[in-house]
Amino acid sequence: MRFKKLDLNLLVALDTLLTEQSITKGAEKLNMSPSALSNSLSRLRDYFEDDLLTQIGRRMVITPLGENLKVSVRNALNNIESTILVQPSFEPQTTDRIFSIFCSDYTQTVLVPHALEIVGKQKSTARFQLLAQVANNPHEQLEQGKADLLIIPSDFMSTEHPCDILYEEEFVCVVWEHSKIASGELTAEKYAAAGHVLMRPEATKKDFFGTSFAQKYGIKRNVIATTFSFASLPALVIGSENIATIHARLATKMAKVWPLKILPLPFDIPPMKQCVQWHQYRNNDEGLIWLRNTLKEAAINMDVE
Repeated sequence: MRFKKLDLNLLVALDTLLTEQSITKGAEKLNMSPSALSNSLSRLRDYFEDDLLTQIGRRMVITPLGENLKVSVRNALNNIESTILVQPSFEPQTTDRIFSIFCSDYTQTVLVPHALEIVGKQKSTARFQLLAQVANNPHEQLEQGKADLLIIPSDFMSTEHPCDILYEEEFVCVVWEHSKIASGELTAEKYAAAGHVLMRPEATKKDFFGTSFAQKYGIKRNVIATTFSFASLPALVIGSENIATIHARLATKMAKVWPLKILPLPFDIPPMKQCVQWHQYRNNDEGLIWLRNTLKEAAINMDVE
């Protein structure tokens, strides 16, 4: 099919090439030969009168025009998928859809189990792929079609796509219950003097707590260890005088398993607003509406004993 002399089949090839920046990887993703994809690139170059991708050493680099086309092409394909390819009706009990959800291990520990419980009670045949929270710009996961939903704090939400607040979360400190720091009140001085273990996302090299509040209070923490996992933080303080600052619901869960003491923070910080976000072109996707409602119900069930 052609539109203004452009073979629309080439849009899929262009999207893949701009995403993978490799003919070999792009061909594997599209299940076609490298020579066929190389031919598609040549046709795209002729149409746009631009190289789109240029070989520099061993890498292919996107040209300025290619960069300008990248988001537009992906949005066009998302629009086609959401308006034409997705079936208008969604039946949870007969669907074969696999939903991809970008979320942290904290979310997988405190929220997702309640969502899967609801899905099981509904006898839904939907399946789920939980994606590691490693991207520096989470919204790109939506725009590149890699994720159906993001579940992340409001501070990291994109203003380009709709979102809902699922719940609010407080923060607390956890320490080994037999440690000296577990005795008495946790003051700001004791907090600053303690050894800290913290979660630091690989993509950003910064931890949430350091950028959100510790610097505001002029506290320079003595970082003993960093990890990629929120759920592992409580275990890392066992047997030491170290401290971890974590989500209150996660602390409550882990204190049932590990010999921990939960202490209030020695200063006030606003609660975190945990949100769900989806692509702007998928507002009317009945499957995503069902999943978003399931997550909202799961958020309510989290605090029901």
